[in-house]
Amino acid sequence: MKKSWIIIPLLIFSGCMKADITHMTVKMVNTEGKSIGTVKLVEQPRGVEMTLDLKDLPPGVHGLHIHEKGKCIKPSFQSAGKHLNPEQKKHGLLNPAGAHAGDLPNITVQEDGSVKVDVLASNVTMKEGRINSLLTKDGTALVITSKKDDGMSQPSGNSGKPIACGEISNHKQKK
Repeated sequence: MKKSWIIIPLLIFSGCMKADITHMTVKMVNTEGKSIGTVKLVEQPRGVEMTLDLKDLPPGVHGLHIHEKGKCIKPSFQSAGKHLNPEQKKHGLLNPAGAHAGDLPNITVQEDGSVKVDVLASNVTMKEGRINSLLTKDGTALVITSKKDDGMSQPSGNSGKPIACGEISNHKQKK
């Protein structure tokens, strides 16, 4: 009988606690709403590793940012809001004051329109409830822009218009 008094509270509490999400796959779409591939997100001790496997993009260097809302309404993707910046920092990986959470390195798309690369987003986490979490109430979005990010210009690195977007949300996928 004594053992059941220990097990019952454990069962009750284990059902009430959220399991941390440690990985998910984000579907990326272009301005026409066509799928262009996926980005796999994996929580790491130093941030979130993003593995991009994309196609049908314009060749060249493009900006990559995390935006504050998990909405990718085509064709402009303005629904994704501004760059994720919970600490109100200045923009740019080259900014001496430090980059904001949504700043990521530029990506290089090959001549055939593909990009396969790993990017570490060191200023974010997938742990819910943290100020820099990708899994907010409204979600967040991963956005690719038409030009490269210059790493300094405010507020978005002079990186052009969004050309692709992917919604990051804990409501779509639990693992």
